[in-house]
Amino acid sequence: MTGYGRAQGEIDGTSYTVEVKSVNNRYFKTIIKLPELFAFLEEDIEKLLRKNLSRGTVNYALRLRDISANVLFNIDETALQAVVEKLNRAGAAAGSKGAIDIGNLLSLPGIVRPAIPDEEMTKKTRESVLGISREAVDKLKQMRAAEGKFLEEELKGHCRAIEKDLKSIGARSETVIQEYAKKLRQRVDRLLAEAKLKLDEETLAREVAIFADRSDISEEIARMDSHLQQFVQSCQLNEQAGRRLDFISQEMLREANTIASKASDRDITRCVVDMKCWIERIKEQVQNVE
Repeated sequence: MTGYGRAQGEIDGTSYTVEVKSVNNRYFKTIIKLPELFAFLEEDIEKLLRKNLSRGTVNYALRLRDISANVLFNIDETALQAVVEKLNRAGAAAGSKGAIDIGNLLSLPGIVRPAIPDEEMTKKTRESVLGISREAVDKLKQMRAAEGKFLEEELKGHCRAIEKDLKSIGARSETVIQEYAKKLRQRVDRLLAEAKLKLDEETLAREVAIFADRSDISEEIARMDSHLQQFVQSCQLNEQAGRRLDFISQEMLREANTIASKASDRDITRCVVDMKCWIERIKEQVQNVE
């Protein structure tokens, strides 16, 4: 499910901004972007996201602003002094006297290094950033909940459409056998009239019974109705239901295919095609349900 959450906080002159975005994915995947100084927080943030979310690709980003120089980096003054002395000696040997641009020297490898926070600073930073992150995640969950409410109504509408087709199939299945027996009798009577023979009523009844048994879809209709009820009930649960709905929709499609293969009737087949279209829509949408 899609969603977005943003939260800010300021501690000791440092402004923290956390942004959390999620897009649809049937599995759970995180993409965490942190400044180099805060790489130690990645595991804690991963746990926070997994605790609150179970599906979707989640993008997490932490940004900093107005940070003092001491917090941003440390300068290796010993290494810088050594570089300056070497440049002075090289200039003197070459007979050249020029000003040394300290700013350019700071770009040399090893001169400027990320500051390593002490234990107290690390603890304080972890608590602050995780607190802001929880606020951003809560806002994301609120947006996802609003989208989920809309999606729930849409899924229930699909179920009502399937239920309507299922009732039409049930009503039609009761007359299919009677029509088959009538057509079979007419066909046999016509053929036997030409041969001047008479059909045994017991034989005709046996053929009709075989057809009725082979095309009986009452169990499939009952199971499909049960799946629809379970699906609607699962939508109303205050828990993660995405995988449950995914499984139920697969079972619904299985029953629809069985009905289509057993029912030798054009009207029933047409209703099954409509049902399968609704089920496919459900299968696509439940991939986004958490």
